[in-house]
Amino acid sequence: MLRRTLFACLFLATGAAQAAATVGQPAPDFALKDATGKTVRLSDFKGKHVVLEWTNPGCPFVRKHYDSGNLPATQKGAVDQGVVWLSVNSTEKASSDYLAPAQLAAWFTERKAVPTALLLDEEGTAGHAYGARTTPHLYIVDPKGTLVYAGGIDSIPSARPADIPKATNYVKAGLADALAGKPIAVPTTQPYGCSIKYKSPA
Repeated sequence: MLRRTLFACLFLATGAAQAAATVGQPAPDFALKDATGKTVRLSDFKGKHVVLEWTNPGCPFVRKHYDSGNLPATQKGAVDQGVVWLSVNSTEKASSDYLAPAQLAAWFTERKAVPTALLLDEEGTAGHAYGARTTPHLYIVDPKGTLVYAGGIDSIPSARPADIPKATNYVKAGLADALAGKPIAVPTTQPYGCSIKYKSPA
């Protein structure tokens, strides 16, 4: 049953399914409320590297990376180097996966997550602007506001924590290149995870 559930949840985005935001082009700006109700804009962080992480605690692939400590450690390594990390939840309110802001924040706190901000995108505007399709789905924006990475967290598309040490962490590697002033060696990869529970069009 678990295997069937994971299979139903697994979503590998194809090139045709991605692409609103394009690597090498300006990253779309947005204004979203964080879990405390404060408005946060991507443009607030111009001059810094920014990681955007689409997330949903109801997804087994997200839980793999949080319950194992992999994503919190990746966040901390980035934030300690001055990178801004914005976790974005585009789950609509009608979804069974939806968590109210306080519940969502508590889930991340319990797992020692350290994003700069936890953002709510219940209408899906930011998610659609980036072509975000999975949770997790990661993007890196450079200090000039250019999108320089889009894709998966790592190279093994599974929900098994045991695969994490064997995988290439594309976000960690991409940030290492970017912070060293070099072009990111692998600027696009295939994201994997659960499909985002977007609000249906009216």
